[in-house]
Amino acid sequence: MTTPNKTPPGADPKQLERTGTVREIGSQAVWSLSSCKPGFGVDQLRDDNLETYWQSDGSQPHLVNIQFRRKTTVKTLCIYADYKSDESYTPSKISVRVGNNFHNLQEIRQLELVHPCCCKW
Repeated sequence: MTTPNKTPPGADPKQLERTGTVREIGSQAVWSLSSCKPGFGVDQLRDDNLETYWQSDGSQPHLVNIQFRRKTTVKTLCIYADYKSDESYTPSKISVRVGNNFHNLQEIRQLELVHPCCCKW
């Protein structure tokens, strides 16, 4: 998501998109996962259905890679997590990294999550 102003934590991304505050740009990117169980991949991660989700199937770290074809400014990243719904698969740490390619990524933000409940960041 991109936005001209700072978006408050917990804001509803769909509402912000309807009002023109943000623009969803995820469809312009190529998404890949470090691993996934059959039927729990990128399509489920991106389908806007809170009943479906990505489920990793491998050793940590579990990665979601979002690659844009050209240099793209991303000002807001929205992530939904609900510990009550998927306790064993809810991330405890999220690292946001940026770069020109996979080999020069630098961490720009790290979040520690403690039992998030219906949260969007």
